[in-house]
Amino acid sequence: MESFNEYHIDPKEFTFLKSFQDSWQVIRDEFTSFINNASNEELKFTYDILGPKNKTIKTKGNSKYSAFGIFFQGLFIEKYIQVHQIEYPDLETDDASEKALALREKYLPNFAKVIEQVNLNDDKIIRNVYFGTFHPGLDIKLHVNYNPHMNRGYLGLIVPEGDVAMKICHEQLYWHEGEIMVLDHSYPHCPHNYTNYDRTVLVIDFFKPDRSRNEVIRFEKEQVTQRMQDNPYSLGVFGKSDKAEEEDFIKYGLAHQLEWDKAL
Repeated sequence: MESFNEYHIDPKEFTFLKSFQDSWQVIRDEFTSFINNASNEELKFTYDILGPKNKTIKTKGNSKYSAFGIFFQGLFIEKYIQVHQIEYPDLETDDASEKALALREKYLPNFAKVIEQVNLNDDKIIRNVYFGTFHPGLDIKLHVNYNPHMNRGYLGLIVPEGDVAMKICHEQLYWHEGEIMVLDHSYPHCPHNYTNYDRTVLVIDFFKPDRSRNEVIRFEKEQVTQRMQDNPYSLGVFGKSDKAEEEDFIKYGLAHQLEWDKAL
């Protein structure tokens, strides 16, 4: 029987996640259909505009992590762009918003309906939903995601066999297709993909149900305001506070990573 603790949490505690799990094949099929059928222009727009960017999380080598989504900080992406009046080098805010809406309606209609229904039933508990792909050879340095008001669920969509895992604290955990793993990402972690294939999961950030809703909404608003000032293309997901501390590297036996960082 799988064991759980303060940072690796039993997904059965969060009944609203079952809607995503029950629809995992539909969500995966819409994702793969988009990747296979979208035009080069649509793909470029997606990864330029719809993917949260970070300036603090580092990778070893040239292998990368790519992400894109349709829901951030409790808003569909087209509304999020408008609310924060995000400015892009080659695209007006209104144009970006209209293209984002058209793209999700064209390629991800059922995925969007799942998000809408869960938030309708559970008082807007879902905050961010996006696809995250680890490309072959990815090795992300130890870091935290300073979101103490949220947990992060991972729904396995495309998971190759082999060494593709999440190291968090002293554990190594594995994703599985059609299953959800829930972590508290305020604990230090460093995922990797040492296979020859892409790994894609659906990332689902949600409010911790045991926290006061007014309190977490207030914290989220303050945090997102700061993150959008620092980097509007973060979509409020990543921030400067996501760096691991020196004692984290030492505590979790990754002092060599700290030395690698210092050498850069």
